[in-house]
Amino acid sequence: MTEGRNNVVLEKSLDFALRIVRLCHYLNEEKREYVLSKELLISGTNIGRHARAAIGAENRDTFISEFGVARRRALETEYWLLVLFHGDILNETEYRSIEADRLELVKIISSIHSSSRGSN
Repeated sequence: MTEGRNNVVLEKSLDFALRIVRLCHYLNEEKREYVLSKELLISGTNIGRHARAAIGAENRDTFISEFGVARRRALETEYWLLVLFHGDILNETEYRSIEADRLELVKIISSIHSSSRGSN
């Protein structure tokens, strides 16, 4: 389970985390929204943190567990994005754009998690 260059899940999760950081900055500065943006910041950036921990795991069980946590964090991020959208803090264009990236990332993570669990 060594970390390699050009790892799609690490690249996508970092890109997503940076996008979340920019979105939270926007929410703070432009919308004056601090509480929900903090929750979003935590869940959205922790996806990549757990994916990175999985890639660097010392054993298969930790690898599987960390990808499971990354997946749960991605689902948690979906919730906060929905709250922001349905609360009229994010408009439909903003929501759909970042949700498309989140969905792509969760599909990758779910695929890795499922295939790893299935090959025990």
